Amino acid sequence: MKHLHPVGLLLSCSCLLLCAVAPVRADTRREVEALVRWKASLSGADESLGPWSMANSTSLCRSTHITCDPAGHIIELDLAYTILNGTLDKLDFSAFPHLRSLTLIQNGLFGTIPAGIGNLTSLFTLTIMENPYLRGRIPCSIGQLKQLSYLQLEALGLDSTLPEEIGNLTSLMVLSINLVTLAGSIPPTIGMLMKLQMLSLTGNNLTGSIPMEIGNMTGLQNIYLHENYLGGQLPGTISHLVKLHYLDLSENQLVGHIFPGLGNSSLLEVVHIANNNFSGAFPSSICVKGALWAVNAEYNGFTGIHPQAFQNCTTLGNVDFTANNIFAELSDCFSEHPGRLYSMAFSQNQLHGTLLTDQGEDFLCNRTNLYFLDLSNNALHGGLSKCFWDLPSGRYLDLSSNSFSGVVPFSRTCQDYLKYLLLANNNFTGAFPLGLKTCKKLSVLDLGGNNFSGTIPSWVSMSLPELNFLRLSSNMFDGIIPHEILQFRQLQVLDLSKNMLTGPIPDDFRNFTGMAQEQNYSDFTYNEKYSYQVEIQIVWKNVDHLYTMVIAGMAGIDLSGNSLSQEIPNGLTTLLGLRYLNLSGNHLSGYIPGEIGNLVLLESLDLSRNQLRGQIPPSFADLKSISTLNLSTNCLSGRIPMGDQLRTLDDPSIYSNNLGLCGSPLEDCVSSSTPTQAETSLDEDRETLWFYCFVAAGFISGFWLYLGFLFRSETWRYSFYQYVDNMQAKVTKKIRSCISCFQVKGPE
Repeated sequence: MKHLHPVGLLLSCSCLLLCAVAPVRADTRREVEALVRWKASLSGADESLGPWSMANSTSLCRSTHITCDPAGHIIELDLAYTILNGTLDKLDFSAFPHLRSLTLIQNGLFGTIPAGIGNLTSLFTLTIMENPYLRGRIPCSIGQLKQLSYLQLEALGLDSTLPEEIGNLTSLMVLSINLVTLAGSIPPTIGMLMKLQMLSLTGNNLTGSIPMEIGNMTGLQNIYLHENYLGGQLPGTISHLVKLHYLDLSENQLVGHIFPGLGNSSLLEVVHIANNNFSGAFPSSICVKGALWAVNAEYNGFTGIHPQAFQNCTTLGNVDFTANNIFAELSDCFSEHPGRLYSMAFSQNQLHGTLLTDQGEDFLCNRTNLYFLDLSNNALHGGLSKCFWDLPSGRYLDLSSNSFSGVVPFSRTCQDYLKYLLLANNNFTGAFPLGLKTCKKLSVLDLGGNNFSGTIPSWVSMSLPELNFLRLSSNMFDGIIPHEILQFRQLQVLDLSKNMLTGPIPDDFRNFTGMAQEQNYSDFTYNEKYSYQVEIQIVWKNVDHLYTMVIAGMAGIDLSGNSLSQEIPNGLTTLLGLRYLNLSGNHLSGYIPGEIGNLVLLESLDLSRNQLRGQIPPSFADLKSISTLNLSTNCLSGRIPMGDQLRTLDDPSIYSNNLGLCGSPLEDCVSSSTPTQAETSLDEDRETLWFYCFVAAGFISGFWLYLGFLFRSETWRYSFYQYVDNMQAKVTKKIRSCISCFQVKGPE
């Protein structure tokens, strides 16, 4: 047999290879031309897309954004976070019959999604996100993508309805169209998506009811329809979804009762139906399959909870029924399996009963995993047991605005995790709770609105070193404010208002570093799935306000409504992070500190109803953030300072009952070389007063002498003289009192 020469063999193989490759290159040329033509229409594509050109067509498959199959066909086009600045109009979608994945994220695209996108008949994944100027409709031609398994359209400017043709995508497993302002209703054809595992249509403007056909989608595992305007009742066909894990229908307008079959799925873990108008009793079957981990049903109209609803929830971890109308025994709201309990929120309902069991023990005490408990704003009563301090993992405990009473029990230990303790607006009595002395991790303490009495202990700052919120207002604490209270280094809100405190305000604020500069808060988050905002009521800008821990820079001091005396300490002006300061309704005297203008972040200042005198410091003009001010009912005098922000506070009542003040918004001051109108008026009032005093004294003396001659009966005369002496003493005392008042109120 004749053997081929090696060179001849090589040439033969090369020819065969060229014959095989040449048709493929010709077939891919249209794809390259389509990309190059589209790139030319984009104003920002030269730098971001690189060397897309016909000259480099052979290396296009090695581009960062392109993936090809072995034959050279483009099967993936990933342009995530690539600046394009143009439209999709010039992209010939029909040139990509082999394209399996198209990704467009943060590209600066505008215009519309062309109908030609329906020509991507091999498309398996379509993702278009965060292009807010991509507007118009979802094209009906999208129903031609029969191979599509994953469709995600998110954060776009679309303003259309969900097309009925969406039902043609029978291979779809994930449908996620979020934050694109979809309007109209969910089409019934969606029930044709039998393979769909996740349905997410959140943050849109969807209306109408949830279609009954949703029950046909038996493969569904996760449903996210929150933040829309869906109404009507929850369709009972959802009970057919036996593979359902997660259901989120929150922030809609759904009504009616929750049907018993909702818990038919043995895999159901999370039911999130908050912020709707559901009513009636919460059903007992929700835990029937034993997988439920979280129920969030806050801000609805539920009127009750079936006694068996949570009794067998061995996996239950988070329950939130805040702001409903639930009238029930507290025990009905808890599972019989305390070892699984994690977070419970039943604030703003009508729960009744006590925390004590029939054996006199606190039923919370065996909830060893209880992390978050909010029972505020209910009708609970009774007292607390000693084990209240021993919850091993409790971090947030809110029992405020109930009718709890008695003395807070003493314990030598306080569990290590307690950070938020709110007992406000109850009927607790006794001294400052000694059990707090070992709560080293406490961050927020609210004992306001109770009947606590006695003195504020000097150990409070040393024993609670991490405290940043302390509210003791509206109690009966007396004595002085202990100097040690100024040892708090992280404190940002101090509210001791409406008590019976006396003595001076401590002056050394050097350790108040939490108020010395602007501060920021972060959310109170107790796990990766849920976060809770700590809200505490304070008087903010002269109105009741719910203080939220996430308000950036919130820092303030409220000592109003006590009997504090002496001068306002200069040390307060070093707390540059203060946003509100209320010292009203005390017996403070002396002058307003001249450096008060240093508090440039101060938004609310109330010094009313004291005995402050002298002029308002010129530095008031530097209070650039002030929006609420009250200096009324003092003994202030002189010209009211002016500043850009002070000019906006044009209510005369801010300065009322200060006889010596003048200037806008009060009457104008006269020239400094002549007495002011107020001073002249005061002088005239004094002269008039003295005139009447002399007239009255002369009349009394003359009348006395005259009667001495007139009456000769010794017994009657002495009795009458004694009566006149008493009257004269009373009149003299009144006159001296009036003179003293004018001396205090008058100008310096």
